[in-house]
Amino acid sequence: MSRKKRNVVYSTDPAYKKRCPRCGSFPCRCPRPKSRPPSEQTARIRREKKGRGGKTVTVIMNLQLTAADRKALAKQLKQACGSGGAIKDDVIEIQGDNRDKVAAKLQQLGYKTKFVGG
Repeated sequence: MSRKKRNVVYSTDPAYKKRCPRCGSFPCRCPRPKSRPPSEQTARIRREKKGRGGKTVTVIMNLQLTAADRKALAKQLKQACGSGGAIKDDVIEIQGDNRDKVAAKLQQLGYKTKFVGG
């Protein structure tokens, strides 16, 4: 009779919790994601106001970047706009309606930009 692979219910191995959920090994052997070059990407820029208590936020999305590169880009954009912001769910949020400033900075860095939404 063939046995099916069973999920582990309990393990005393201290490294078991540190295993990678995708490949199941410790340390992780998954290939590291790489950022695409700016010339191959189109940044979609939109203004959002809904669900934010009336505050306006500029959202930059559709960028394929690693976490470190996304954080560095967000810092550059926040400095260019002179405002705060955050990174949530792989999108960069800049406080205020700064679409024109963000587009100018991204084009300066080599990204193609596109305004989306109303």
